[in-house]
Amino acid sequence: MLTGRKLALTLAFTVLVAVAFGVSCKGFFQGNTLQTVAIQPSSLNIQVTATQQFSAWGTYLDGTRSQITSGVVWTSDSPDVTITAGGLATAQIVTSTAATITGSAQGLNGTATVNVIGDVTSITGTSSASSIKAGGNPVTFTFKGSPGPPNYITAGNGGTLTITTADSVFVCSVGTDAQSNPAESCLLNTGGSAPSYTLQMSYPSPSGGTVTSNSVTVTAIQ
Repeated sequence: MLTGRKLALTLAFTVLVAVAFGVSCKGFFQGNTLQTVAIQPSSLNIQVTATQQFSAWGTYLDGTRSQITSGVVWTSDSPDVTITAGGLATAQIVTSTAATITGSAQGLNGTATVNVIGDVTSITGTSSASSIKAGGNPVTFTFKGSPGPPNYITAGNGGTLTITTADSVFVCSVGTDAQSNPAESCLLNTGGSAPSYTLQMSYPSPSGGTVTSNSVTVTAIQ
């Protein structure tokens, strides 16, 4: 029969053993930790101006796989494809280099590649006037893509503007035409000697080549 002193010592020893066992078990039985992160979809072509929702999926120590719904940090390595904190990507302009989307969770990264493509097989260029006066109002040049998107092409959304007989007094910048469509807005400052200016717009085609517009010419009036 245990005396009071022996009983107390026995109970204390039992508690110490239980605590030690609990500590050792805690170190032995690891939690179901995240092992890898994968992004879905992992690769895709997306039309310019379109959006795509990405999701992050985790594979855990026990082999299970499930979607990670919180704590994911989303980034894009290209300003041509932006992405929100919730993983919604938007294609801004067509580029020849794919953008990389990264989803990070618990120090692990998953990536996806995005190719931004347009649907332009022809470009029609027009101008708001046939002549441009030095020191006068700007003339707008509109380059409409067909079938689109984008419906209107400028040097600001992936187009390449070429100006024949370009000089420092003929200056173009991205603006809008009279109908608020994206356009090139061009000014002629004083001091130029070119008799006219001819503009063409080029843009990547869906097949990987280049589509070029008709030439649009304005006469310079000094």
